[in-house]
Amino acid sequence: MLEKIKKLRKELHQNPELSGHEMETAKRIRNFIVSNHNTEIIDNLGGNGLAAIYSFSDNGPVIMIRCELDALPIEETNLIEYRSKVKNVSHKCGHDGHMAIVAGLIFWIKEQQFKQGKIILLFQPAEETGVGAHNILNDPEFKKYVPDYIFALHNIPGEPLNSIIMVEDNFSSTVQSISVKLTGKESHAAEPEKGINPSLAIAEIIKKFFLLNVLNVGSEEFSILTPVHLSMGKKAYGTSAGSGEIHYTLRTWTEKSMKKLKVELNEVLVNICRDHRLQFESEWFDYFPTAVNDSYCNEIIRKTAKKNNYELIEKPTPFRFGEDFGWFSQNYKTAMFGIGAGKGSPALHHADYDFPDEIIDTGINMFTGIIELILNKQMYIEK
Repeated sequence: MLEKIKKLRKELHQNPELSGHEMETAKRIRNFIVSNHNTEIIDNLGGNGLAAIYSFSDNGPVIMIRCELDALPIEETNLIEYRSKVKNVSHKCGHDGHMAIVAGLIFWIKEQQFKQGKIILLFQPAEETGVGAHNILNDPEFKKYVPDYIFALHNIPGEPLNSIIMVEDNFSSTVQSISVKLTGKESHAAEPEKGINPSLAIAEIIKKFFLLNVLNVGSEEFSILTPVHLSMGKKAYGTSAGSGEIHYTLRTWTEKSMKKLKVELNEVLVNICRDHRLQFESEWFDYFPTAVNDSYCNEIIRKTAKKNNYELIEKPTPFRFGEDFGWFSQNYKTAMFGIGAGKGSPALHHADYDFPDEIIDTGINMFTGIIELILNKQMYIEK
């Protein structure tokens, strides 16, 4: 069974697809499920998503286990036998491993005889762009199933292999990206005073944005403003630039802090562009709401980890990365936990990262333990 799951993981790794284009990935998951245990499957959820439904009774809790389908626009540098076949696309966040774990649950589920409840295995598209979970939630097919609990995991490089990492309250940060287009006026490079060059304004904006960083992780006002792209004018040495563009990614612990930060950024832009006689246009995108861990769901995770004698690491602050699992948190009782991918593992989104097969069994044991605690009424509160 485990070898089948590892084989699936490597097949998914070799054939990655970007967010919103996961058609073949979804087909591979579907074929794997159907060939090993035929059950009800919903296709094309929120785009390329799919869900496998295991119904034991119309009564009792509905448990959803969620993972992600998409890969990243990164060229793989690993020379492994199963390296990505797709140029400039690879699984560098471990979604291939997450899918293998969740798909692997079918071997255990088909042997169970629970007297109540449902289990839904959700394979979600477009996590990396922050729209997949939102689209799933707005799909009429999804709305037919109302989960009582939704659980997910993420592998965490740098933490001890097979350790379970928990965070109270918020698991991940609120993340938002912004692009700002500045419009001035081109002129001859010999007569820059006759134009409106945005260079000084861009320099001031970068400095002012930098001063809005609050790097104390213990502060509720914690924020990171990361510049990710900058351009100005064109390579025409007889012309003084008349336009520019800057892109930033923002991270805060809470939605409240993000709203405050966005207001402050807008004030900076208004004041600087006014002083430099520039027009500006800003666009907000790639929004990842905070993934909130329900205290009751967290207790289920804690009990499962202890039952399996896994090393339990409880982090005092959320992870800095964004997770569109936060969209589910806004509507349902949810919890996400981490599994240590090893102290020596390359970091997520690095070109040499590869999901460690050693933690597949750990992920399966955690999810099956969580499901057992709930469906056997050991950890289930009646509605």
